[in-house]
Amino acid sequence: MKAAEAIVQIMVKEGITDAFGIPGAGINPVYKYLEDAPIEHFCMRHEEACMHAADGYYRASHKISAALCTSGPGATNFVTGLYTANIDSIPVLAITGQANTWQMEQDAFQCVDMESIAATVCKKVFCIKDAAKTPEIMKEAFYLMRSGKPGPVLLDLPLDIQQTEIDFEIDSYEPATVETPEADQAQIKTAIDMLAAAKAPIFIMGGGVILSKAEKELLQLAEMLEIPIITTYMAKGGVPVEHPLNAGHAGIQVGQPIGNKYFLDSDLVIGIGNRFTDRHTGNLEVYRKDRQFIHIDIEAKQIGKVFEPDLGIVADAKKAIQALTAEAKARNLGPINPQRAADLPQTRQELARKTDFEGTPMMPHRVFHEMNAAFDANTMFTAGCGITQIWSGQLQEIDRPRRYLPSGGAGTLGYEVPAAFGAKVADPEAQSVTVLGDFGFTFMGEEIAVAAAFKKPIIVIIVNNAYLGLIRQNQKGAYGFEYAVDMPYNQDGTMDYIKVAEGFGCQGERVFTPDELKAAIKRAQTSGRTYVIDAICVPEQLCDMGTALDNVKSFVSADQV
Repeated sequence: MKAAEAIVQIMVKEGITDAFGIPGAGINPVYKYLEDAPIEHFCMRHEEACMHAADGYYRASHKISAALCTSGPGATNFVTGLYTANIDSIPVLAITGQANTWQMEQDAFQCVDMESIAATVCKKVFCIKDAAKTPEIMKEAFYLMRSGKPGPVLLDLPLDIQQTEIDFEIDSYEPATVETPEADQAQIKTAIDMLAAAKAPIFIMGGGVILSKAEKELLQLAEMLEIPIITTYMAKGGVPVEHPLNAGHAGIQVGQPIGNKYFLDSDLVIGIGNRFTDRHTGNLEVYRKDRQFIHIDIEAKQIGKVFEPDLGIVADAKKAIQALTAEAKARNLGPINPQRAADLPQTRQELARKTDFEGTPMMPHRVFHEMNAAFDANTMFTAGCGITQIWSGQLQEIDRPRRYLPSGGAGTLGYEVPAAFGAKVADPEAQSVTVLGDFGFTFMGEEIAVAAAFKKPIIVIIVNNAYLGLIRQNQKGAYGFEYAVDMPYNQDGTMDYIKVAEGFGCQGERVFTPDELKAAIKRAQTSGRTYVIDAICVPEQLCDMGTALDNVKSFVSADQV
């Protein structure tokens, strides 16, 4: 059979049932065999969106899908999506077309060196130049996507390679077995020694716990020892909102007062599957002062990348948590500082940020207040970047894992809409909602047309403040100026996002008050259509942030409260 057919057959055997792509001359041999394969294909409107849709699909389902596009500029448009998925450890099979092998040194039409371009933004790039090696490369690609710290792999396929006959039978192909590392028992014992000696320990649940599907195991361990849990932004929803040990987020941007307080009061931090990134830690001197750290991660390179912990353990999150639990039980280790844990629910309530603001234009906080009230726990949410993403991280209440699907490490404008569509494909029974700014809607906003065309409705809520809000805040706070960040035309009627929605086969409405927003969300939920809600908000409202966990400033004024 031809290599292109083998590629499609292997995709099927590896469990791919959905693909997001845009056909083109450079990849059409693969598309020839996709036509009759048991893979549903969704034609996107931009190549970057193919990647984001496949990314959101995995975050919602933990199932790999494929993103496909043609050569040249189509392939280079994948790069932002590859980076977005890679930094958040999201596996995607990315496939790009390429010129014929003999043309690759001739500056042929739409020929570009994807192997070099994409090498730093995915786990590996394979430019297949020997068609006979296609099956073994495919097997390695799926293994790499699933093993260790997950991530995307790119297959760059020269046109002649796709059409070469190879000796291959799909019945002889077996997916590679992926094994996860277990924790060293001596290190587990040391970790329990440190826990037993601590007076105010805290767990950090990172995105790796969600990827390992270990959130229940961590909750059980925390309950046994009565240790509060901070969730990172990538683990939002891993602990139910009202769980008595839910200490929210810590951080200088998407952090919450409760998380920062409990972190600063701690003397031992056990971080599991997290990266200690800058928006979480802020000033490292403040972050590290007077406390010990245990860092558990499946990838050895992650440990010590930001700072050296007192104890580093290379292990799969679930296996490490199970080992910690077994050792704690063997020692009859009981609750640690139960009064601290008992105080948490009341303290969390007292420190909660206000969201029920009245008035017009609406405070952005009120948008999230209405969202929290309107959507059930099974609703999926995507968020990309900017001031709206920070408000989302701070204010949205997410009760389940794999329901909050943000671009975390990359902060990618344009991720939001296609990722929401991909999530809807992965879980069609759940509502899929994206919240983004008015400027952010102009990045990949055209993908609402795909949701409309395939009858996979999503809800798009625009927090319209007519500014590049986060950039304005940075300009004023860090440099003392403001320039090129105001967009009054996004609110004065010059720009009409509702006409955009209608032009792409969707419904939409502009709202000005909390009551109008509440009613619009209900109409969106029952419409059965992709629905855009343009919520007009206070233009110059800043978001709470700081440079260290102990100096996060609230920008809500007394008269607003």
